Amino acid sequence: MRCQEIAELQKWRNVNPTLTVALALCLSATVASLAQNGKQYPSFERLTHRMDVDVDGAPNAYGPPGMETLDILQNAHYLNRANKEIVGYLIDEHGRPIPQGPKDPFPGYYISQTAFTDIENQNETDPRRYVDARNINYVVRGNVARRRGVRVGDFVSVYSKRTRKGVFAIVGDTGNPSGDEGSLHLLQDLGYPFHDGKNDSVEKPEIVIRFYPNSNPKHRFFFTQAELDDAAMKLGLSRDFSAAPITNR
Repeated sequence: MRCQEIAELQKWRNVNPTLTVALALCLSATVASLAQNGKQYPSFERLTHRMDVDVDGAPNAYGPPGMETLDILQNAHYLNRANKEIVGYLIDEHGRPIPQGPKDPFPGYYISQTAFTDIENQNETDPRRYVDARNINYVVRGNVARRRGVRVGDFVSVYSKRTRKGVFAIVGDTGNPSGDEGSLHLLQDLGYPFHDGKNDSVEKPEIVIRFYPNSNPKHRFFFTQAELDDAAMKLGLSRDFSAAPITNR
């Protein structure tokens, strides 16, 4: 029996108890369905023009010349331009890189930072304070997402039209107006055989991002992708893109 028919029957003065139970079950199923499809959070989708690999936040992202790193030092500058400010790792008041200490994950490497941080860790020189691009799916917030109310830390779903795989992620960084950038772990999770941020990138418009503005108001921080996935599913968000119109909006 359809929900609409049950609702009409509820208008009768003498309601059959069986119908009351059926109505309750129907409403429960509807609520569960809405949660499964992420309907309680407004969302919008954006087709990226490309997707470059971001390794910021990984403790081995940058380091002194000669060290094996995930990216080159030039890419730590704004828009990857050597004449722009350094945004990929911490520097002191003299513009010198701040190295990790002996108890940090990669002693001697630079402390790579992200816009989204662990608010419970106020130590700016602790590499663990930042979103690790090796372990967490994240996207970079561009101007379009910023204008539509997306904040760092918000949840997103990401889909590859090439690999036909959808995953959960968060907005982990800023600094690229186009927003065509995602963490190394994100691209790997989508099925791309990438290894670092030096040369790897998706060069075609095949990555779709579904943004859920204000979906992480408490700025919950994640240390593993499993924790992030579990939180997204408990919110009722969806990484299913099968019924979604994929357009550049």
